[in-house]
Amino acid sequence: MQLELDSLIFDLDGTLWDASATVTQGFRQARQRVSYVHSDITEEAVQAVTGQPYPVVYERLFPYLTAEQREEFRHICAREELLSARQQGGQPYPQLRPTLEYLAGKYRLFIVSNCQQGYIEAFLAHTQTGRYLEGHTCFGARQQPKADNIGAVIRHFGLGSPAYVGDTEGDYLAARANDMPFVFAAYGFGEVPAYEARIEQLSDLQQLL
Repeated sequence: MQLELDSLIFDLDGTLWDASATVTQGFRQARQRVSYVHSDITEEAVQAVTGQPYPVVYERLFPYLTAEQREEFRHICAREELLSARQQGGQPYPQLRPTLEYLAGKYRLFIVSNCQQGYIEAFLAHTQTGRYLEGHTCFGARQQPKADNIGAVIRHFGLGSPAYVGDTEGDYLAARANDMPFVFAAYGFGEVPAYEARIEQLSDLQQLL
């Protein structure tokens, strides 16, 4: 990628780790606490909505619930999901730590995710990668769309030439909204219409950048 960059902003799920099994377990634990969720929550269904803002996730997974039920179940799921993430974590993609260590020697690194508050911290604790990241934010912290959260990080940290690394069309659109290059993590959960660079595994960034 022939670009002069000073920083990289990463998506989390599907880009740095796969926590589908952990999140699915959280959903299933939450389901046991209510009487109105009848559909099973599969890992495939979780992967299909990974990266979407919380309201969209619950609308797609549980369209038959009332707005009140959906909101109540969302809060229960959030607690169970975060508990699972803190206790079990997810599966880091191969060469996560060496790749971030290499990149941190050349760029300022950040995470912006549509997750709830506390989830990124669980990732950093489980993977022991906090030393490589300068900052992060998420939907749960700001209640804003990913594009707005990326813009907030760019402004707050004074980033001049960032690129966004993600795996879904939502990531692509958020990068485009901020007029920044997009690196597509093709090993993740989604497809995108365009990108400036494509990686087949996370460690490809060491050769690309």
